[in-house]
Amino acid sequence: MGNLRTALLAWLYARCSNGQFVLRIEDLDRPRMRPDATTRIIKDLRWLGLDWDEGPDHGGPYAPYVQSERIAIYQHYLQRLRDADLVYPCYCTRAEIAYAASALQQGTEDGSRYPGTCRTLTSEERRQREASGRRPSLRFRVDDHRVVFFQDIIVGPMTQHVQQTVGDFIVYRSDGVFAYQFAVVVDDGLMHINQVVRGADLLASTARQILLFEALGFAMPTFAHTPLVIDNQGKRLSKRDSSEGLAPLRAAGMSPAQDIGQFAKSLGLAEKDRLISPIELAQIYQQDLYGIMRKISND
Repeated sequence: MGNLRTALLAWLYARCSNGQFVLRIEDLDRPRMRPDATTRIIKDLRWLGLDWDEGPDHGGPYAPYVQSERIAIYQHYLQRLRDADLVYPCYCTRAEIAYAASALQQGTEDGSRYPGTCRTLTSEERRQREASGRRPSLRFRVDDHRVVFFQDIIVGPMTQHVQQTVGDFIVYRSDGVFAYQFAVVVDDGLMHINQVVRGADLLASTARQILLFEALGFAMPTFAHTPLVIDNQGKRLSKRDSSEGLAPLRAAGMSPAQDIGQFAKSLGLAEKDRLISPIELAQIYQQDLYGIMRKISND
């Protein structure tokens, strides 16, 4: 439900600023993908009344719009980082990183800070680790002194010292999967995305992505991180709680206009429950994009 509400807000931003709304399927972690996930996403979005200008079922100038079909593109841009000596192989397991971070009391909000264990390994040391059967991930080499600042449209000014907070971070996993941070930056850059709208749970990863935008020479988008959907006790809904999407609501007889009304109310865009379509909501806020953002940020 949180993803659907964020999709509504992203669509609203695009429509109120005469922009293009892009649907991209991020399915790189194949073992965790449900077989019918893409079909369900498209069905739910269409049922709500949302449309898109570019997407997997729609085409567009920057196709394909499914990440699992863009592997060759990611390999090309990963090689650019290799050539610039901005990545290096890391043979550490999660348990080893957690242990090292615990010893140094360097835990972070989204895992343990990587202490740089493999950053200066010699070629011989790398050969020894690979001979023992360890498959490396690739980590992006973060400048020790760089502090990243950005202005989030909803949250406000944000600052992060990436090396102190997370350290060198993974762009290519040891199981052969491109990391989320890397893939979305390549896609946003090549698809000329100029505004990223997503949930606040991804706010902490933005500084890392900014470093990748700079390293790859892509234009920087703006960012808007929306509040998460919470339950009656004020806790964030888990994926297990809300993974069924709109199916339970449709089964209960709710209409798209009722769902859009509830989403609008939860975002502070409507004072009470009302029946409203996405187009009607966009008409209310037409040419007042930042009015939407002020309401949400003050909610």
